[in-house]
Amino acid sequence: MTTKLGAFVLGTPDPTALADFYRALLGWEEAERDPEWVRLRAPEQERPSLSFQLEADHTPPVWPQLPGTQQMQAHLDLEVDDLEAETRRACALGATLEELQPQKDVRVLRDPHGHPFCLFLPGA
Repeated sequence: MTTKLGAFVLGTPDPTALADFYRALLGWEEAERDPEWVRLRAPEQERPSLSFQLEADHTPPVWPQLPGTQQMQAHLDLEVDDLEAETRRACALGATLEELQPQKDVRVLRDPHGHPFCLFLPGA
């Protein structure tokens, strides 16, 4: 038996808007879209994919985490070849750079709906 990661899903109050952000950031293609679900995939690769599902009551996690607050249970790590340029590009697309940056070769950002994600250099 073989088990493979098929998709990573982010909950959001606006699946189409968040999918548009990640499509621009990653350069991925849209595989399917409706108002409550959008799935992106890498060009010429069906899986794994990145999906966005409607969660009307979505509460973004707190970073860094604090007791009694919404905890980050998962985040995306995205490898880049130019950390500063890709950080600027992500911010121009609507991401925000977090104040706390715990590693030299990693940048912690938030997507437009508050999900933390990291950009990192190879070897980081």
